Amino acid sequence: MTDLLSPADEKAALRKEVLARRTAMAVTDRIERSLMLVDHAGALPLPAGAIVSGFWPIRDEIDARPLLDRLRQLGHRLCLPVMVGPSLIFRHLDRDTELVPAGFGCMEPGPSAEELRPDVLLMPLAGFDEEGNRIGYGRAFYDNAIAGLEKNGPLLRIGLAFALQEVDRVPVEAHDKPLDGILTEDGYRAFG
Repeated sequence: MTDLLSPADEKAALRKEVLARRTAMAVTDRIERSLMLVDHAGALPLPAGAIVSGFWPIRDEIDARPLLDRLRQLGHRLCLPVMVGPSLIFRHLDRDTELVPAGFGCMEPGPSAEELRPDVLLMPLAGFDEEGNRIGYGRAFYDNAIAGLEKNGPLLRIGLAFALQEVDRVPVEAHDKPLDGILTEDGYRAFG
């Protein structure tokens, strides 16, 4: 990338490049690599009984649902993000939760599900680097959610992605919140 680009423009170019790599993956590879996350569930540094927020995959994102089921089996409470206006809230998810369509092929817990404050965010992303910097989808929903959640206590930030989403360097802007770790099909890696 050239020095003439702003960090936001540089991230936009990297986002486009990385998402093209992810889109080019064969569907069967995407499924197999998503299932491999379950093999590394025990490596995640989750506090006992943590409330863990996952996400419902859209388009060609890594599928966190098998991992979430494993974390449930390990005794963690689960929740999913829900868009409320320009913000994210988090609602309880279990096998009996009524899920409602949320756009982009995504499902979310309905309004009757209890709102929770997660201890751990498992986050989708476009790209990441070896320092734990991440490229989101450009709307800062997770950055804003993190800022709000951290006002009420510690929060573990873990990205979920395919290994091929790693880039050499992510430009950092003032609002960016780095990851504490990344989980790919290759395993868990802590940052910082």
